[in-house]
Amino acid sequence: MLTKKAKYALRALVVLAQDHDRALRAREVATRARVPEKFLEAILVTLRQAGFVDSRRGLLGGHALARPADRIAVGDIIRAIDGPLAPLRCASVTAYQPCADCPDPERCALRGLMADVREAISQVLDHQSLQQLAQRAQVLEAELA
Repeated sequence: MLTKKAKYALRALVVLAQDHDRALRAREVATRARVPEKFLEAILVTLRQAGFVDSRRGLLGGHALARPADRIAVGDIIRAIDGPLAPLRCASVTAYQPCADCPDPERCALRGLMADVREAISQVLDHQSLQQLAQRAQVLEAELA
């Protein structure tokens, strides 16, 4: 399940992608993304450390994408915030841990099923760019206007 932190991170990055020609202050991002400003500030630190956001202080400062939105996969953002996409650690590619109560991970039907779930999630999220998500958001916003 997507955490609130990951959902807010995605919303904030969509705002930055939609307004990619200038740096935005945290307050403006928070308002437009409908995210509590204090929570957003912590999220922006994580996003900066993960290489998705550049931040500058000062009069002309603010936050902007560190690279083009079409080169940022939604799956990578979620992994940076929430960790592996797998519903169980034993099904994770990057953070595998066997279940303590599993007698044989290689013959575990549940692990196989959760690996399939992980693969399906990954296929969608890793092939959806932040640019595509921002465009989808823009279309939906226009329909409501």
